[in-house]
Amino acid sequence: MGELAERAMVSKRTIDYYTSIGLLKAERSKSNYRIYSDETLNDLKFIEECKSLHIPLDEIRRKLEMRKAQNIQASEVDKHVCALTQQMKQLYVDLFDLIPILEKLDEEQKEMLTSNLSLLRTALVKSLLKVTS
Repeated sequence: MGELAERAMVSKRTIDYYTSIGLLKAERSKSNYRIYSDETLNDLKFIEECKSLHIPLDEIRRKLEMRKAQNIQASEVDKHVCALTQQMKQLYVDLFDLIPILEKLDEEQKEMLTSNLSLLRTALVKSLLKVTS
């Protein structure tokens, strides 16, 4: 578990929690140690990415199940696409709600805002700032 935690940059407690609620699976050694596969590392990274996007654990569970499904029903895919489409619409509305706020910032505040963000967020804010100019 320690090696997995180190490779995924999470705590052992996080791995223990995800395992206890069924998000991660572990094999057991003869001496009852948990053994995690490379697939588990990928799942853990996926879970952490979803968490960074504020996706609830129940939704993360569904996403993991879809990723692993051998034969998934078209209705399940359609439901997922509809949910994503709705989320994208809401994000679009939320982003454009920021435009009036960004318009009120002076140049120094805009520079400070973009300097404290990741590259992806900086690109997003800069594109919104262009819309407001």
